[in-house]
Amino acid sequence: MVETASGSNGTVTVVGLGYIGLPTAVVLADNGWQVTGVDISDRTVEMVNRGELPFVEEGMDVALAEAVRSGRLKARKDTPKSDIFIVSVPTPFKGDHEADLSYIDAAVDGIAPQLVGDELIVLESTSPPGATEHMADRVLAARPDLSADGSNGRPVIHFAHAPERVLPGRIMIEMTANDRVIGGLTPEAGIKAKEVYETFCNGEVSVTDAKTAEMAKLTENAFRDVNIAFANELSLIADKMGIDVWELIELANKHPRVNILSPGPGVGGHCIAVDPWFIVSSDRENSNLVRTAREVNDGKPAWVISKVEEAMKTAGPEASVALLGLAFKPNIDDLRESPAMNIAIDLVSAHPDRTFYISEPFIEELPAKLANFKNVVFASPEDAIKAEVVVLLVDHDPFIDLDQSLFSSKFVIDTRGVWR
Repeated sequence: MVETASGSNGTVTVVGLGYIGLPTAVVLADNGWQVTGVDISDRTVEMVNRGELPFVEEGMDVALAEAVRSGRLKARKDTPKSDIFIVSVPTPFKGDHEADLSYIDAAVDGIAPQLVGDELIVLESTSPPGATEHMADRVLAARPDLSADGSNGRPVIHFAHAPERVLPGRIMIEMTANDRVIGGLTPEAGIKAKEVYETFCNGEVSVTDAKTAEMAKLTENAFRDVNIAFANELSLIADKMGIDVWELIELANKHPRVNILSPGPGVGGHCIAVDPWFIVSSDRENSNLVRTAREVNDGKPAWVISKVEEAMKTAGPEASVALLGLAFKPNIDDLRESPAMNIAIDLVSAHPDRTFYISEPFIEELPAKLANFKNVVFASPEDAIKAEVVVLLVDHDPFIDLDQSLFSSKFVIDTRGVWR
């Protein structure tokens, strides 16, 4: 049984210090674990060791600084020996929307030489069914002297999956408050992982097998994706009929058993825009609804672009364009899989003779994919909206708070429905 007294829990290595790995490392350190964070980025390692947050996440800067100051958290580029390893690395696409597990492979290749027996390896990365077993197979192929079940008297390594279930902007709250699902390759592995997560998770920790836990995470995000796709498809139909989609949804939601979500320019982020495709790639025959929802949401940015181009044509060839927001959701700096980012890149590349003012209050400089365009100006919200065409892509608070009277003579495309 894991003890919970400060400093007595043991050692944990978190591989991958991104938006999920670093908060996990901080919370573990705050709950009595001696934590080492491993990352391939020199910048990330250096910033963490200075107690500085390498991205925007409310409430995390103070907790990180304290964890480092106390000596319970340090970062490095190589993987040390540890009682527990948590793998929190990207799982992007490759090929026909199949998961690229190469980051997981690289992480476990660093872990395998450090194992002696009885360690727990937890995969937190959102993955298709079978990824935890794949991780175990790779470790045991490199270390045939070990096993996952103690067969032939070999020392046991415990493998489990513990998908994250947090919302960017609320990670430090939800990391400890939300229920968790743990899936073990063996019952013993599931129990061991549960004991670890119960040292910091105040929600219910449910244990199942690894494949079910992997599918549970994908199911949660596919559910959201299907519901967003319904709202986005409604927005296309309503626009064609000359109906205000936000008024339509507001009226429909007055029904006691209806709760339609809000449409937008697409779906982004590291989860909802990606995970449903893992279900599709796992069973293409039976995932028709999930696939259609993904296609609707993936197609929404092209529709937004067509609306912007209509406005540009009406405004004239000299009219400039303001693109407000690049993040995938409000009030964060996360650009991963962001439809706003893709819309901006497509527009500025397709119209090199037109000036685009891009405003993103939560980043300090434009990413290279946009900064390299000569027709792009990185601007404050107030300067950006001097353009003749104003496009709201992300409903950041600084945009919502703008004086709407400033838009009275402009061509405005509000993809979020906040300036109605």
